[in-house]
Amino acid sequence: MSVTVSADDIKRVKGLGFLQQKGTDTFNARVLTRNGKITTKEAMVVAEAADQYGNGEMAFTTRQTIEVQGIHYDNIEAFTAAIEAGGLLVGGTGPKVRPIVSCKGTTCQYGLYDTYGLSEKIHERFYIGYHGVKLPHKFKIATGGCPNNCVKPDLNDVGIIGQKVPVFDAEKCKSCKICVVAKVCPMKAASKAEGEKLNYDKEKCINCGRCLYMAKCPFGAMTEEVTGYKVTLGGRWGKKVGQGTAMSKIFTSEEEVLDTVEKIILFFKDQGVAGERLADTVARVGFEKAEAMILSNELLERKEEILAKA
Repeated sequence: MSVTVSADDIKRVKGLGFLQQKGTDTFNARVLTRNGKITTKEAMVVAEAADQYGNGEMAFTTRQTIEVQGIHYDNIEAFTAAIEAGGLLVGGTGPKVRPIVSCKGTTCQYGLYDTYGLSEKIHERFYIGYHGVKLPHKFKIATGGCPNNCVKPDLNDVGIIGQKVPVFDAEKCKSCKICVVAKVCPMKAASKAEGEKLNYDKEKCINCGRCLYMAKCPFGAMTEEVTGYKVTLGGRWGKKVGQGTAMSKIFTSEEEVLDTVEKIILFFKDQGVAGERLADTVARVGFEKAEAMILSNELLERKEEILAKA
C-alpha cells in the first residue's frame, strides 16, 4: 500500500497522539487512561470507536495508554471526537510532560499511599495543565506505592515512591524467641540471633513499612518515624538507561510532592538544553546544585518568567 499522506501531516497528527503504521495511510491512536485505569463505560467508548474507525484491535502500551490500531487518516477527526465525547483524550507524544504511569498501590496490600489518586492529580495539574509547555525533551513521571518498584519509578525522569520510615528503640526490645519484625523484613535489615536483641541495619532498610503494618512489635520496639514519599530525579529507559537519584528529603504531604514535581518541570524548562533529557541537565548542573534549586521556592517564584521562554 502506498502512502498518500504528506510528511507534514504525518508529523502533525503524531503531535496529536496518532502514530503512523509504517508504509500506510493508517494510524494508531494513543488513548490516555490518566492513571492506568478506566471505567467500564470508558472501555466501551474505546471499543466502539475502535470498531467504527479502526480495525477493531487495541494494544496496551508500557506507558499505560490504549493504542487503537488501524485508523485511516480520514477518520482521525471523527475518532478523536468520539473519544472526547466519552470523557477521554488522545495524546501522549512530543517534548512535554507525558502520560503518568501508576502502580496499583491504592488497592495493593503493600501500597503506602493512594497512587491512583496522586497520579490523577499529577495528570490534571501537569499533563493537562502543562500541555502547551514545550520542554527540552520528553518528561516522564511514574508513581510507585512502595519500594517494590513494580512500575519502575526510578527509571522515569521523576519517580515517586511510597515510604514508611521505621525507628528502632533497643531499650524496648525483649529479645523474643520469635521476632515478628525480623520474620517479616524482606531485606533482612532487621535480624535476630537466638537470645539476643533485634539488630536493625538502617542502611539495608528500604522503608517498605512491613515491620510496622504487617507484623507490629507488641512492645513498641519498632515504631513509625514518618510516612511519606521518596522522589527520584533523572531516571530513563531507552537508548540510554539510567537509574534516577533519590532526593535527600522524604516528603510528607501530597501537596509538597505536587509542588516538588512542578519545580522539577520548571527546573528542566529553565536549565535544560533542547534535545537533552532531565538526567543530562541534572548531570551538567550538578545534582547537589539542582536539588538545592528544586527544594527552594525560587523556581515557583519565577514560574511566569520560565514558562514564557520559547
